[in-house]
Amino acid sequence: MRWSIRYQLLIPLLLLLVGIAGISTWTAMASAGRARNQIENQVRNVVRTLNEANLPVAPNWLAEMRGLSGADYLLVDSEGRETRTSGLTAEPGELPLPTAIVEDGQNLRLDARTEVAGASYLCCGVRLRRPQGATLYIFYPEDSWRDARWEAVRPSLVLGSFMGLGSLLLAVGVARTFSRRIQELERRTRIIASGDFSLMPLPNRNDEFRDLGQSINDMAQQLAQLQETMEKTERLRLLGQVSGGLAHQLRNGVTGARLALQLHAREVNGHADSEAIDVALRQLNLVEANLQRFLHLGTTDPQARAPCSLAALVDEAVCLLGPKSRHANIELRWEKPEDSLSICGNSGQLAQLFLNLISNALEAAGPGGQVQIRILKLEKDPNEPVNRQCRVEIIDSGPGPPVLIAPRLFEPFVTGKPDGVGLGLALARQVTEAHRGKIGWSRIDQQTLFFVELPLQLTTEAQRTQRGSLP
Repeated sequence: MRWSIRYQLLIPLLLLLVGIAGISTWTAMASAGRARNQIENQVRNVVRTLNEANLPVAPNWLAEMRGLSGADYLLVDSEGRETRTSGLTAEPGELPLPTAIVEDGQNLRLDARTEVAGASYLCCGVRLRRPQGATLYIFYPEDSWRDARWEAVRPSLVLGSFMGLGSLLLAVGVARTFSRRIQELERRTRIIASGDFSLMPLPNRNDEFRDLGQSINDMAQQLAQLQETMEKTERLRLLGQVSGGLAHQLRNGVTGARLALQLHAREVNGHADSEAIDVALRQLNLVEANLQRFLHLGTTDPQARAPCSLAALVDEAVCLLGPKSRHANIELRWEKPEDSLSICGNSGQLAQLFLNLISNALEAAGPGGQVQIRILKLEKDPNEPVNRQCRVEIIDSGPGPPVLIAPRLFEPFVTGKPDGVGLGLALARQVTEAHRGKIGWSRIDQQTLFFVELPLQLTTEAQRTQRGSLP
């Protein structure tokens, strides 16, 4: 079931509104009850005052009591004589008296309703101890009671209403604002998914939505750069395939032309301009050498070897792949040794070897992963004074090769990548073995380690030490 963010924001606020309404209602009812108790307490105080008086009740006493409590009073003595306040205008004998009479004034309740001259009253009767046998009838105007009750409950109701209305408007406004901003972010991500990597305008308010929008823009920029890189790579790949086939055909044609000129030079020996033919042959040899060099790109033949710095080769590969690691947010740690570690080999092939292995590690680690590169000296025999081999370790935090292809990882055309060819590691093994080295991999502590072991070139002092140790 889909749970919209609008309702996730709106429903808690509506529950808060219901709570405010409930609290306001309870407060209003409590205030109304306190107002009723206050009125009844005033009347009870009047009854207590009359009970405690030692003098006969005078009409002006009742008038004063009416001014204090707001109620009208009718006093009927033991002989049936009536004393009333001015608010009771009915004729004697026509005044409706309540039938329920309480003996104790502290228990009186203004429960009964009656009408006197068209006016509605809350009334009750109570027996007085003084004067003996007298009955006091209390008539409280219902209009005054309603006014007192409204004055008591109005603050709670007004405050609750304003708070409830404010909460409702706030809930609706916040829900609409959040929903609109989230819908805009969703629309923008769909646009990016469709291939449009243009930047979205950021909101003026500096909040989490602005941060999320900035993250979406950063993602769009990275995707645009990645798309551009992929397009360039694809163009280069297609160009390499086409140019490779074209170079092969051109080399065949150049070879045939060179052979034909050589045969022609032997046949016309001394009868033609040999210098022009030599120039043509040198130009064809140069073209053939360039084509041959072009065709040998990526091959594993040792070709020319010379002393080269192993640390410099790895450092060059790290520098080349640095932008790729930063683009994919991959931590690339290169522990460059203090010693250059000289080896004898083909620098072009070795550079391509390390470039391939580090690139594979970056792809395996993925965004947010880690790749560590270090060079170690290996001492095969502790008694020998010279370390004769070094080991390049490339460690990535990826999941490692698939189980099905792990045993055949260095075989040609074996790959776990959907778009891979399966020649990178096979060529890496051929280059390593051509340089009398060793390549392998293992899983250690949830990490994948690829290593390349190569023989170090002995220094002059080491060579003298080695020769001196021979019999």
